[in-house]
Amino acid sequence: MLTIAEKTQQQLKEAIESAVAAAVAAGELPNEPLPDFTIEVPADRKNGDFAANAAMVSARAFRKAPRQIAESIVAPLSLDNTYFDRAEVAGPGFLNFFLSPAFYADVVAQVLSAGDAYGRSDFGAGKKVMVEFVSANPTGPMHMGNARGGALGDCLAAVLDAAGYEVWREFYINDAGNQIEKFGLSLDIRYQQHLRGEDSVQMPEDAYHGDDIRDHAAAFAELYGDRYLACEESERREALIRYALPLNIEKMQKDMGKYRIVYDRWFTESTLHENGELAEVIDLLTERGLTYEKDGALWYKAGEHGEKYQGKKHTNRDGVEEGIKDEVLVRANGNPTYFAADIAYHRNKFARGFDTCIDVWGADHHGHVARMKGAMDAIGLDGSRLQVVLMQLVRLMRDGEVVRMSKRSGKAIQLADLLDEVPVDAARFFFNLREASTQMDFDLGLAIEQSSSNPVYYVQYAHARICSIFRTLAEDGVTLGTPDGGVLSLLNAPEETELIRHISSYASEIIACAKATDPAGMTRYAVELATLFHKFYNACRVRGVDEPLQQARMALCKATRIVLKNVLTLLKIEAPESM
Repeated sequence: MLTIAEKTQQQLKEAIESAVAAAVAAGELPNEPLPDFTIEVPADRKNGDFAANAAMVSARAFRKAPRQIAESIVAPLSLDNTYFDRAEVAGPGFLNFFLSPAFYADVVAQVLSAGDAYGRSDFGAGKKVMVEFVSANPTGPMHMGNARGGALGDCLAAVLDAAGYEVWREFYINDAGNQIEKFGLSLDIRYQQHLRGEDSVQMPEDAYHGDDIRDHAAAFAELYGDRYLACEESERREALIRYALPLNIEKMQKDMGKYRIVYDRWFTESTLHENGELAEVIDLLTERGLTYEKDGALWYKAGEHGEKYQGKKHTNRDGVEEGIKDEVLVRANGNPTYFAADIAYHRNKFARGFDTCIDVWGADHHGHVARMKGAMDAIGLDGSRLQVVLMQLVRLMRDGEVVRMSKRSGKAIQLADLLDEVPVDAARFFFNLREASTQMDFDLGLAIEQSSSNPVYYVQYAHARICSIFRTLAEDGVTLGTPDGGVLSLLNAPEETELIRHISSYASEIIACAKATDPAGMTRYAVELATLFHKFYNACRVRGVDEPLQQARMALCKATRIVLKNVLTLLKIEAPESM
């Protein structure tokens, strides 16, 4: 079902096209096709609620000045059976249109009728989309980048779902390859040091030095004592990995659950090694002449397919533009690289029937994007169906200073530390306040502040305030009935119409966020909705006015509450009834 906002734009387009046809029939305009034109919302509503550039884009086709064309369109224009009551010609030929009271009445009525479903659409037509996000290395705790990526990816998936796509959330566990070998090495050395002393064996610089490795090694020793000291190195390391890796993955799943993120699948890289898909993709690239051997390793000719996705080329010190560098697929030691496994993984994704696969990556993976898209083309898929959201870094701030250490542990802040310090609601909201492509500061003090300066508190307070209004009215014996269009048409104060116009744009905002693969628009929408409600609340009395107007304003309050709850629910943020 079309929203009132969509129906309004459709009515306006048809009315303009009919007016042009009438002007042509009357000989006012030449018999030429009407060029495509746009309908938009002016920045200043004094210039109308909608504006169309039909006259401006028709100047060449109709061989007339835009102002003359606009006047020829307005003369036969009929706005009967539309949500508009008048049109004006402005400036050099702009067509401005003004909404009728029926528009505002019908928007409120539609929200009340749709309830929880208000804002959802079939824009995505059920196309299958996978959003893969976080996919943190399972060899250690999750960090701030994972905190931002989790909130961003989960809310993006929710936006796509509300826009009518069939959405799948996935976490890719890198449980094979070099990092797992390094994990085993690090655990092995800490295990030996725990039993034989710190100086018994040296820890390499490039090993994992975190306290979590020491903790795992100590717990393993508590369980098995020195039983594994006499074993072959490979057997000992395999046993340590078998013990520690599942615990790390379980901790990841627990942290994600606390963050209100539920994945449809936790996909393990080892699956690709075991079922032969990794070997298949390497063979496929070799068969297509896209690999070569050098220094004992197998390389992929990344530039042959990746350069079309590269954008601006890198310039070296000599001022020479460089193309995409080739990538190693299999190291000289015979181990496949992460890149090779990643190609196989994306091939696996598309083989499962997804129309589009969206990855949320850190900005440091920027150079990897064109290579991966090109690799999809190289194996016979369409690289444009892979979309990558690049996410910039987060700085944690407290009292204007950058925070690098956890107050609780005195160590680098992890996702778990953050969720212990700030509410989940604040974390999810704050991480979606800025586009992924922008660096952001996360103010720890502001996140727990209960004031209008805290945006999530400000939005939640608007919802709680509306609930309070209804409780107070109920104590007076006043309840909301089913006001008809005549009653709802009383909502004509500027603060009322501004609030309703914003409510009417909710579905469009969801679709815009889905198109941009960026959910930050939803937090901005929520803050603006709360602002407009508080403005309405301060200007328009609900209690103690004439009954018809009271019913109309109660209906507007309820519609606002529905939309506030819908957007907060979409972001998996609580909508409290009292604060």
